[in-house]
Amino acid sequence: MTRIVARLCVLVVSAAAGVTSARALEAPAAAGGALGALAGVVAVLGEALAASLPIERLFWGLAGGLAGVGTGLVLGLVAAALIERGQAAVVALAVVLGAYTGAAMALGRLADLSAISARLFPVAGRGRGLDKILDTSAIIDGRIADICGSGFLDGTLVVPGFVLRELQRIADSSDARKRNRGKRGFEVLARLQRLPGVRLEIAEVEIAGVDEVDRQLLELARRRGGKVVTNDYSLNKLAELAGVAVLNVNELASAVRSAVLPGEALTVQVLREGKEPGQGVAYLDDGTMIVIEQGKRSIGQAVDVVVTSVLQTPAGRMVFTRTRDDAPSAVEARERADA
Repeated sequence: MTRIVARLCVLVVSAAAGVTSARALEAPAAAGGALGALAGVVAVLGEALAASLPIERLFWGLAGGLAGVGTGLVLGLVAAALIERGQAAVVALAVVLGAYTGAAMALGRLADLSAISARLFPVAGRGRGLDKILDTSAIIDGRIADICGSGFLDGTLVVPGFVLRELQRIADSSDARKRNRGKRGFEVLARLQRLPGVRLEIAEVEIAGVDEVDRQLLELARRRGGKVVTNDYSLNKLAELAGVAVLNVNELASAVRSAVLPGEALTVQVLREGKEPGQGVAYLDDGTMIVIEQGKRSIGQAVDVVVTSVLQTPAGRMVFTRTRDDAPSAVEARERADA
C-alpha cells in the first residue's frame, strides 16, 4: 500500500512540475502536465523493473547503457559535423541507439561477466538459485510443507502475488471441491509461515506483457535466478523448454520410494478389489500400489506376499505380487525376473 501511495505521489508531482514548467516557457499547461505525467510513468515503470531484476543484471545493464551513451555521443557529434541541418536530432538518435546497444550487449554477455559479478556482488552470488518459486498446484498439494519441515529445502520460498490471486479465485469458486482446494492452499501457506527456519516471501511483481500464470512464473524464475516448485506436468515440460530449473514434487516422491525387488517378501493390508478378476490391491506407506494375484478373497485382511515383478509407469510404480502360499520360491522369482 505504501508503494502504491508513493507512486501516485510521484505521478502527481511530475504532472504539477510539467504544468509549472510549461507556464514558465509560455507553453500550453495541458501539454506540460501530460509530458510531466508521462515522465512520472516512465520513472515508476523503471522503479518496478529495477525492483524485480537481480542486482548484477541491473548493474551491467546500466554500465553497458552508459558506455553506449558515451560511444553514441562521440559518433553523433562526428556525424553532426558532416551535415548542415538536424545536428541535434542526429546526436540524440546516436545517443539513444548507443544506450540501447550497450545495455543489450552487456546483458547478452552476462554469462561471460559472471566471474566479475561474483567479486562485485558476493552475497547475491551465494544466494543465486536458492529462491524456490511456488506455483498454485504445489501449494494446494501440501507436500511442500512436509518437505520444508524435514529440512530438505533451504533458501527463500517465493509466492508471487499473481499465484495468490489465482489461489483466491479458486477459494471463491462456486464449486465446493475447488473452494476446499483453495482453502487448503491458504492453510498450507500459513503452515509454511510457522515453520522454523523457513522464509516465506510474498512477491508483488509485475510481469509486463505476460498474461498466463505459468509463463509469469517462468519469467519470474528467470529474473531471480531461482527454481519453480510444482507438481504440474505441463508446467514442468514448459520450464524444460524455456531452460528454467524445476523442482517437481511428484518426481521427488517417486525418487524416495522404497526399493522393492522380485522375490522380496512383504506384509500388506488388502484394501480393495483389483481390475482383473480375483486381484486385490494394497498400498505401501509411500503410496506404491501393490497388486496381489488372487488377493480378492483376503480384502480387509493382512497377508504375506512375495514380489513377482515391478512396473514403472508415468503415473507411478506398480508392484505385482502373489500370496506366500501361491508364490514360487524367492530364487525362482529372481531367475524369472532375470530371464
